[in-house]
Amino acid sequence: MAFPRMNALGFWLTALALAVLLASHFVPGGAAVSGWTAYPPLSAIAATGPGQGLGLDLWLASIALFAIASTMSSINTLVTIVRLRCEGMTWDRLPLTVWGWFTAALLSVLAFSVLLAALLLLFCDRHAGTGFFIPPGDIVNGVVQAAGHPGNGSPLLWLHLFWFFGHPEVYIAILPGMGLTSMVLANFSRRRVVGYRLMIATTLAIGLLGILLWGHHMFVAGLNPFASTAFSVTTLAIALPSSAKVLSWIATVWRTRPRYTTAMLFALGFVSLFVTGGLSGPILAQPILDEYLHNTMFVVAHFHLIMAMAGIFGLYTAIYYWFPLVSHGRLLSERLGRWHFWLTLYGAYNTFLPMHFTGLAGEPRHYAQLIQIPNAGGRLLAGTIPLNLHITISAFILASAQLVFLYNLARSLRNGTLADQNPWEATTLEWHPRLAFGSASEVEDEAPIIVHRPPCWYLEATPGEESYLPQWSADAIHDIKRMKPE
Repeated sequence: MAFPRMNALGFWLTALALAVLLASHFVPGGAAVSGWTAYPPLSAIAATGPGQGLGLDLWLASIALFAIASTMSSINTLVTIVRLRCEGMTWDRLPLTVWGWFTAALLSVLAFSVLLAALLLLFCDRHAGTGFFIPPGDIVNGVVQAAGHPGNGSPLLWLHLFWFFGHPEVYIAILPGMGLTSMVLANFSRRRVVGYRLMIATTLAIGLLGILLWGHHMFVAGLNPFASTAFSVTTLAIALPSSAKVLSWIATVWRTRPRYTTAMLFALGFVSLFVTGGLSGPILAQPILDEYLHNTMFVVAHFHLIMAMAGIFGLYTAIYYWFPLVSHGRLLSERLGRWHFWLTLYGAYNTFLPMHFTGLAGEPRHYAQLIQIPNAGGRLLAGTIPLNLHITISAFILASAQLVFLYNLARSLRNGTLADQNPWEATTLEWHPRLAFGSASEVEDEAPIIVHRPPCWYLEATPGEESYLPQWSADAIHDIKRMKPE
């Protein structure tokens, strides 16, 4: 890393942020109850009620520390990628995983900086007598009057600042998974990524569009109709580079004989969940439709299929793929990994797909109790109880499936099968003999590493055999390694 001490400081600041967040549960008045969005004016007035006092102050401090730590880490990532690439590692030879990290870091610097400013303004409203987010003469619950807050503030300003962070954060979390999925699909399909430079362009396009469409979270917040139209157009536009990625993933594995390792299965699961969750995106991008579906379980289903499930599948892809690099060459159990994959995939779809139907029926989110609601609303939601029971059982299955992974992880760290130096016959630099799990002192050759070609370079050697060329391989003939077909 370009700035290792800054990297370490960012890590420990994140740990401190977690400690502050947990401490907020033990202060007078209780932990923050404003939700993860902390919408004013309730969050802007410390005397509003329980959970709006010291607990919320600690919550704001925790998020501020995390924003600082994330910004530091992002700056470090950007400088490392720009300045510390080895000889021959041109921009079009960077693995798509690194392009995902690069774009996510760019978004992080912008998004977390704005979030930090918003947190400072909210803190000033709470304790410095300002009125950035508090309308003049505001009354909360008919009791607390914002008389001591001058100015002409607006809660809508907080929504703009918060969601300017909130939506890019989705792509900050998912872009590295997109890049890794491309590399893993290509590796186990023994084929170069289809449209490699196009995939780089779509990654950057998703990052650019991702910071321009925050307003689609605010269609029911009183936006100018013309602003809603602009945010609707940018939201629909981001479907184009996303669709290009899906087509590249399909084309990469099309008519191949993939090696179905657990990492490959989770990469395919990532594609499946990304497509399924993304299909409802254009629906929510329409202001007229969002007025009905906003804050219903339909939004929960859309968000969690992409952010929670596709994002988690990307993380599991990385763990199963890179585990030998952090475990001194041991592999996770493939048998347990397959059980983990199929149970998780079953639990993911059966937990979140039915939420589309409950949302269409009008079931709201953020409600702890749905039964015994009076009048027609209660009778309407009574029909969703069987689906909610199915969702609950599936959620328990989904959670229980992770116990299989934890057992696999604990078992494999000590007794996992020892892998070869490059067990997946990958082409990217993390599997170089001097950089992988083998000790650098065991390698006599200390010549500088030079990159000679893009990643995922596979050749047809002879009928019935395949060959691959690592990025560091200088001789296209002598260094080809043979691989028997599965």
